[in-house]
Amino acid sequence: MAQFLCGLDAAVAVVGGKWKPLILWALSEQPRRTSELRRELPGISEKVLVQQLRELERDGVVEREIFTQVPPKVVYRLTDRGVHLDLALRPLGDWGEQNMATISAARAVG
Repeated sequence: MAQFLCGLDAAVAVVGGKWKPLILWALSEQPRRTSELRRELPGISEKVLVQQLRELERDGVVEREIFTQVPPKVVYRLTDRGVHLDLALRPLGDWGEQNMATISAARAVG
């Protein structure tokens, strides 16, 4: 069992990385198929997307629904825990929106 120093440590373990918060953001809008997520998140590879979705599913914030049809259809959506996580991330996103220009300018210089 993973040992965390605090709740923030546990939360960052779930959403850490470049793509997980963006996947959660996309799924907060509506459930999506893998191909829709790839279009929504330019630059993510199929391999990384599947890996990140599996990790989010393992951590109980995303669920996968498989439709038995030809061709097979898989849809990902947030679980109740994922919805609560999304609500917790929204203030961080708001902060990013408010400070995006300043952050971009600082990074362009240094």
